[in-house]
Amino acid sequence: MNETKNPEFEVLLDYLRRSRGFDFVGYKRLSLMRRVSHRMQMVGIENFGDYRDFLEVHPEEFVQLFNTILINVTSFFRDEPAWEYLAQNVIPRILASKAAGEPVRVWCAGCASGEEAYTLAILLSEVMGSEAFLQRVKLYATDIDEEALVQARQASYRDKDIQAIPVELRKKYFVQNGDVYNFRLDLRHNVIFGRHDLFQDAPISRLDVLVCRNTLMYFNSEAQRAILNRFHFALNDNGYLFLGKAEMLLTQRQLFNPLEMKYRVFVKSVQVNAHERMLALVQNDNTELTGAKDRHIRLCELVFNFNPVAQVMVDVKGILTLINARACQLFNLDSRDIGRPLQDLQISYRPVELRSLIEQAYTKKQVIQVRNIERRLPDDSAQFLDLLVTPLIESESGGACLGATISYSDVTVSQELKNQLQQANQELETTHEELQSANEELETTNEELQSTNEELETTNEELQSTNEELETMNEELQSTNEELQTINIELRERSEDLIGVNAFLNSILTGLRAGVVVVDRQLKVLEWNRRMEDLWGLRSNEAVGKSILDLDIGLQIAPLSLETFLVQENDYQETTMNATNRRGKPIRCQVTSTKFRNTGEEWRGLILLVEELRDDPGLRP
Repeated sequence: MNETKNPEFEVLLDYLRRSRGFDFVGYKRLSLMRRVSHRMQMVGIENFGDYRDFLEVHPEEFVQLFNTILINVTSFFRDEPAWEYLAQNVIPRILASKAAGEPVRVWCAGCASGEEAYTLAILLSEVMGSEAFLQRVKLYATDIDEEALVQARQASYRDKDIQAIPVELRKKYFVQNGDVYNFRLDLRHNVIFGRHDLFQDAPISRLDVLVCRNTLMYFNSEAQRAILNRFHFALNDNGYLFLGKAEMLLTQRQLFNPLEMKYRVFVKSVQVNAHERMLALVQNDNTELTGAKDRHIRLCELVFNFNPVAQVMVDVKGILTLINARACQLFNLDSRDIGRPLQDLQISYRPVELRSLIEQAYTKKQVIQVRNIERRLPDDSAQFLDLLVTPLIESESGGACLGATISYSDVTVSQELKNQLQQANQELETTHEELQSANEELETTNEELQSTNEELETTNEELQSTNEELETMNEELQSTNEELQTINIELRERSEDLIGVNAFLNSILTGLRAGVVVVDRQLKVLEWNRRMEDLWGLRSNEAVGKSILDLDIGLQIAPLSLETFLVQENDYQETTMNATNRRGKPIRCQVTSTKFRNTGEEWRGLILLVEELRDDPGLRP
């Protein structure tokens, strides 16, 4: 089912592609819109158009947006039984199929912060031994998120990150430095990290194992189909694909066969028709063709589709895989016939028996030609055709036939047009031979480019590592959420405790019949209870924050010598003195001064307890 597209959101995606090179065209729209909307809420923006304007003005927002979209939640040995199956069943099979010393090539696609890549390194080293791992293994780890790759290259993890690793493996493969654990440096050199877009960039080839766990689920079905075609091309004939538990490989079942569905381990299917092999090599319409090989592949497609000679292609199983426009017109075929067995179609026996000719071409491994085949048209007129059956031979598989092309040339036309068609056919054959020769040269060039690319990846890794100190480390979203939840719970509990303490303190101060005033070391008022208000007519908000010496009340504070008392040894003093209350009535008060400390040993201030003495004869003037 196609997802409904929001025009403003599509404009925003186009802006991200043009300005920063991130193309999210293959991502599921609903999931992508939900992630972007979440980020917009955090910055207080309601619509996609305004958010695009916000990105233009605040380029630093791109980092936060991509961190929100690209969820890098991963861990060591995630789904441990699946990794155990890989170590006990898949890796031994790979090693048994290889000669001694032959390289082992592994690709971890969507590696995030590197935990799964280093898990692969640990398993390979355990099965092969560290020395053989260093000599034979090339482990490529790629992701589209540059910040996640920076963290992965550092190979440094906290104690909470490596809890899933068994203790004996933790001690063997990690070096502790304070509260940080670093992956072994000698093995780290065999893990090559690099930026790679699964939907646009060419795949790493000649692989024995391809690990891509819980990454495909972020793409729509069309993007998944294109990516899986590339994965099929990237793997050796006996290669293995290891997916996450959320991925069922529903879109391209014909490319891979399940080895253990419970753990999402698949093997490459080598019985794939020529049309599927073409899809695995050709970039999608949104990807710019790069390199000579892509240009020649596109040229082959154009030559086939627009050739005036009718052509069809079948694979080695006899399945119709390609039809050009002229063949559809000539034999009343259409695209719905692609994928059907040739024997079920009328073209297999009219105007000539094709299956025997195709079998003859496979056996002799050469072009079979039949001239002047008569074909009766619906109006009972005669049409004459020349037939060419060309076997498609793959040089890399020891000369095995992948299929055949059948070309029909109409020789009933005028002599002039016949000459033109013959010339075009000769040019096509010449082009075909040139393309075969060019393909062989390109295969050799591709090997050299692959070697150069590996060297450049290593050089790029060294250059990027010099810039690691300038990069901001990206904490995993899942861990951040857990920490924030814990902090919120603690703050809520502390707030409740503080509210209770404040209520308790206020009830005590309010319930006291004596006046209470608390001052700091500078004699500024910190607390002024209601009894003090009743005695002197000065409200709490008028007294708090002012020096008690400056307050206009009927109690003379100066004789108490509070400043002197603060520096004395004793903690307590009591004084009885005359005063005048807020009504102007003379009263006699007992003032008790008590020092109080903070959590350390230093005096913080004084607590003054002012109590009116009743029926005291000394009160009279």
